[in-house]
Amino acid sequence: MPLTRVFKSGNSQAVRIPAELAYADMSLDLTITRSGDIITIFPARQSLKDAVAILRDLPKPETVEAREAIEVPDRERI
Repeated sequence: MPLTRVFKSGNSQAVRIPAELAYADMSLDLTITRSGDIITIFPARQSLKDAVAILRDLPKPETVEAREAIEVPDRERI
């Protein structure tokens, strides 16, 4: 298990992430949470607006498959 230490960086406390655990993307935004003595660091989730933009950039299909309607039987309410 890699070890590291905290140090002072300006008015904040900082932690150096060892190379074997570091993220390759240095521009990655990270979220930090704390629960008691446990601090967890993970990539920040994108907003819904960003997700919609990514979906809109996906390639459009050349054709759309037509589907037949499915008959749904009526059910009795209990």
